[in-house]
Amino acid sequence: MSKARTIRINRVFLMVVVFLFALIIAKLVYVGLSPVVDGVNIKEFADSRNTKKETIVANRGTIYDSNGEILAQNVNSYTVIAYLSESRTTDPENPYHVVDKEKTAKLLSPIINMTEERILELLNYDVYQVELGPGGRGLTELVKEEIEALDLPGIDFIKSTKRYYPNADFLSYTIGYAKTDEVNNVIGELGIELYYNKILTGKNGYKEYQSDMYGYQIANTEPLIEEAEDGNDIYLTIDTNIQMFVEQAMNTLTEYGVDWASISITNAKTGEILGISSSPSFDPNIKDIESYYDPFVSYTYEPGSTMKIFSFMAAIENGLYDGEELYNSGQLMIGEDKVTDWNTYGWGKISFNRGFYASSNVAATLLAQKLGRDKLKDFYESLGYGKITGINLPEEQTGVINFKYDIEVANAAFGQGMSVTPIQMVQALTSLANNGTVIKPYIVDKIMDGDEIVYEGKREELRKVASPETIKQVLELMNGTVNSGDSIATGLSYKVDFVNLGGKTGTAQIASESGGYMTGYYDNIRSFAGVFPYEDPEIIVYAVVRRLTDTSLLPKAVKALVEDVATYLNITSTDIIKEEGTYEVDSFINTATKETKEDLENNGFEVITIGDGNIIIDQYPKKGTTINEKDKIFLLTNGTNKTYPDMTNWSRSDVTSFANLIGLSVTFDGYGYVKSTTSKTGETINLNQTLKVILEPIYNLEESLTENDKE
Repeated sequence: MSKARTIRINRVFLMVVVFLFALIIAKLVYVGLSPVVDGVNIKEFADSRNTKKETIVANRGTIYDSNGEILAQNVNSYTVIAYLSESRTTDPENPYHVVDKEKTAKLLSPIINMTEERILELLNYDVYQVELGPGGRGLTELVKEEIEALDLPGIDFIKSTKRYYPNADFLSYTIGYAKTDEVNNVIGELGIELYYNKILTGKNGYKEYQSDMYGYQIANTEPLIEEAEDGNDIYLTIDTNIQMFVEQAMNTLTEYGVDWASISITNAKTGEILGISSSPSFDPNIKDIESYYDPFVSYTYEPGSTMKIFSFMAAIENGLYDGEELYNSGQLMIGEDKVTDWNTYGWGKISFNRGFYASSNVAATLLAQKLGRDKLKDFYESLGYGKITGINLPEEQTGVINFKYDIEVANAAFGQGMSVTPIQMVQALTSLANNGTVIKPYIVDKIMDGDEIVYEGKREELRKVASPETIKQVLELMNGTVNSGDSIATGLSYKVDFVNLGGKTGTAQIASESGGYMTGYYDNIRSFAGVFPYEDPEIIVYAVVRRLTDTSLLPKAVKALVEDVATYLNITSTDIIKEEGTYEVDSFINTATKETKEDLENNGFEVITIGDGNIIIDQYPKKGTTINEKDKIFLLTNGTNKTYPDMTNWSRSDVTSFANLIGLSVTFDGYGYVKSTTSKTGETINLNQTLKVILEPIYNLEESLTENDKE
């Protein structure tokens, strides 16, 4: 018979166990009742481990032109990700992770431009999910849809936004650019994007929710959502059609390369900037930027003889000008300093009016001596020189007009020894169209918060600087510079046939960093300041270029630009003397096509009918326009069968008139007259395609330029 075994427990050990157990219970009770343990808020700690907060990014406002064409907008961008963990799949028939890695790599490779080997390497990582980069980043909606159509298990997308500029290298410095930061905020860094960054950005919202261990929202839990407030939309004063003309002019001007250049078209009556192009330029989608400063507002330079517009204006306004008074051109001593005309020898004894035509430095100096330093400086300041215009673009510079000594006053009269910006020149030129009142240029037409206008640009008068009588005299001088036919006039190569362009040429030396001026053959800044029609200016054209190697390109570019803009806006000079063979266009709308065409052809006009209809529904030129016998008349009919005419030897303005009448997009390469097009005569017109036109000169324009164009 066995004996029962007795286990004896040491009392001391038992007491220790009970004591430790009591401590644990006490600690648990303390933790349960106290919100803070060892300096840590337990509730907040637990919540933070299970609460996820996502930013709801506000949609950045869109930038439009004055006609509602999109210039900058946010677009969706996608990154491809692959879920690799089998834990995502609960139903084998409906997998939520990558099952066939080789097939997935093979199908994705050509779409995201990555090798099968690299994609397969990423798919074999021992992780929950992987991003297929770099090829799988920044994908468009179309590429995303193409991948989705493959129906590959485990392939998903992370959505983000990026800034997109549909016109690429087009108005680039004015629009600027914005880029996406590491938390998906789009931030403006140049141009309108920078200046109005806060207004365009809006206010981000957020979504806060309880999440599982993988970061996904727990089912049946309500998120806390603060909706984002989208940014405002901005409409510019820019007209995309005019901007296209300006860009084409810039292409002509910079054909052989330049240091930099700026060309602009401005509504002379209101101050609205209608088009600006700068060189060098860039594509904001890829940010191939050479300079972060916009030549239109940030580059300062000595303007040269275009300033004679204003030194002569000052003399006239102060009653110190007699245009028929004679003076000895060529050279003039100012103390120990000598002022010479641009050709060094002058034109003998000529009138001050002809001195303006010839761009005589001596004439400007003599007028400055009559005015004196203070009057000339005060007049320049009244036009806005020496301070910013306040246009809504970043990094605007002031320039310098701080001349003091007699020779400095003389130099300032013909635009040397002082500095300006292109926008200051444009602002000063507005005085010519507003009876002597300076108008502030502006580039923002309106800002919209949804359907509400929160800001609207408008004409703003700054100050009166001259009388209407003074302005009339200055405009006559500018008209003579271009249209007089006087052999010494420097602007003859800028003459346009159907509108009176008044203007002034300018050539300035480039200041050297070591003092004095550079002496190289191309070391100068050339410019042209013009208004049209001169008799009642509607448009200001200003072009400036540094180190232009082919001087014929500036008049070529300006002439084509003026023709295009005048045609587009239907601007003609009504005071051009009507000679035999001219005709004032009547309205042909709602008339019979056949009879109207025959009548016009019998009167010597070339008629282009568009469409096979029997009734005319639109025309160009419009009613009231004065044309010559050799001009073309375009008649749009109600027919549906519209075909291309033979455009050989058409002028650029002829093509533009035809394209504008039917709503056709067109691009030009070269200058002069039509050599060839991408369409064939008789081919049906497709308005969804852009017509490309090759131009070439019929005659050598360079031979027609006078020696005076070198001023």
